[in-house]
Amino acid sequence: MVNFNNTDYEDWTTFRMAENNNVITPKEFEFVCHLHSVYYKHNFFKPCTCSPQTINKWIKDLNIIWENGNKKS
Repeated sequence: MVNFNNTDYEDWTTFRMAENNNVITPKEFEFVCHLHSVYYKHNFFKPCTCSPQTINKWIKDLNIIWENGNKKS
């Protein structure tokens, strides 16, 4: 089971609590891309914004990790 480290867990919690859940800022987009590359072990890249399918899947993937909790370190 994969868990966020404490900082990433707190940052993802803040991201999830954003007021507008339908649109993400460029900074949030970068954050999602970064976290997904770290926890799903792939090279960092930004998917095309012309179709939100990939970024939405990545957000769902990261929510699964968030639901696992965080490492107590």
